Amino acid sequence: MANVLSVNEVPVRVLVVDDEEPLRHLLRLILQRCGYQVLEASDGHEALSFLKQDPGIFVVLCDIRMPNMDGMTFLKKVDSKSVNVVMMSAFGTTDTAIECLGHGACDYITKPFRVDEIRVCIDRIVEKCRLVKENERLRTHVNPSVDLEGFIGKSAAIRDVVSVVRKVASFPTTVLFTGESGTGKELLARALHSYSTRSGGPFVPINCAALPENLLESELFGHERGAFTGAIRAHAGLFEQANGGTLLLDEIGDMPLQLQSKLLRVLQDGRVRRVGGSRDRAIDVRLVAATAKDLNLAVQERTFREDLFYRLNVVHVRVPPLRDRKDDIPLLTEGLVHRAAQRLGRGVEGVQPDVLRSLLTYDWPGNVRQLENALEHAVLMAQGGQIGLADLPSEITQERLVKPAAKIDGDLSIKKQTIALERDLIVQALARTNNNRSQAAKLLEISYKTLVYKIRDYGIEV
Repeated sequence: MANVLSVNEVPVRVLVVDDEEPLRHLLRLILQRCGYQVLEASDGHEALSFLKQDPGIFVVLCDIRMPNMDGMTFLKKVDSKSVNVVMMSAFGTTDTAIECLGHGACDYITKPFRVDEIRVCIDRIVEKCRLVKENERLRTHVNPSVDLEGFIGKSAAIRDVVSVVRKVASFPTTVLFTGESGTGKELLARALHSYSTRSGGPFVPINCAALPENLLESELFGHERGAFTGAIRAHAGLFEQANGGTLLLDEIGDMPLQLQSKLLRVLQDGRVRRVGGSRDRAIDVRLVAATAKDLNLAVQERTFREDLFYRLNVVHVRVPPLRDRKDDIPLLTEGLVHRAAQRLGRGVEGVQPDVLRSLLTYDWPGNVRQLENALEHAVLMAQGGQIGLADLPSEITQERLVKPAAKIDGDLSIKKQTIALERDLIVQALARTNNNRSQAAKLLEISYKTLVYKIRDYGIEV
């Protein structure tokens, strides 16, 4: 007897649905010889009862013409994603077969059938499912994040991030993504939404730093007609627009304190009131926040509410900068070059070895976004099928060295030389972090307040 196992190493269970007992008995003998476990039902009602009680049924062989509930009605009631249905009929036509396949059947067999026809049909279904599962396992093992909504990477740091996103996606928990600009926080937020039970609902992002306070309030919470000058009609805010889905508050560290209070009330009550409105509206929104700022520091400096921070910080995902996961650069380069070449209609297929070495030695202050832009530039400049060094933006190939402190006309004052060197280091740290003061302070190993004072005292333009 063959030992045919399903994808989870449990003997495959087949449900035979037919009102003719002799045919069911024949199919039982055929399938048991092939190593399958067999259950029998005499009509669609009994078959549905079996499926409800036994979620382990893998394949259903179902006749079309039956009393009580016929096969086509049964097929329309079955979730074809969880079970493989093969329809059978002695009165079949091409139109009938097409109709069955259109309603989710994976195959159609005409009676009378040959013994090997049944065996080959089920073997093919089992093997196909086994291969799909094996491909998923291998893809996850080799590169667990390639299929996470385009978020590319296989380094240990990225595997940890992807693991957390997948674990919490199906729960309504608030998630906070932190990391430097360009690391892919919005991409991860979109992936979180796609993997959640809310994936059928809207994903609504807003950049809290992009709008002044009065416009941001109206965009988030909506307004009623006449609420302010120019409000000529009522407007549903983004909380209402995201109902049943996910709202991403990007750069939430830049949200004004007054709006932070209003946001906290929405999170606590699950209700929102439009500007100029007199009634609350119930909402069902999953909130996801992202920021490049250090919110712990912002809480200490009283620019961010502590109670709101704790509300947002239920699950905290730190997205690492590209310089801390350079193992991902070859994989990122391959994917980004392919994507840019397809979008721009260019016949570029990869990069030369010296180009990859240059990409690996560069610090990438703008992270993955900067890498993507640099490779798009290179795809446009490339003359052949591969990107060369000359095709990269000049800042990638030029050596980026910290300039030494300037000499002061023979003055060997340690104090003056220290000031000059300190100023140069601050300028370099700000350039590396795209003028993100919190991150620059970390690189310089000084407090945020000290950095702000020195920027002002040295007259550094930010």
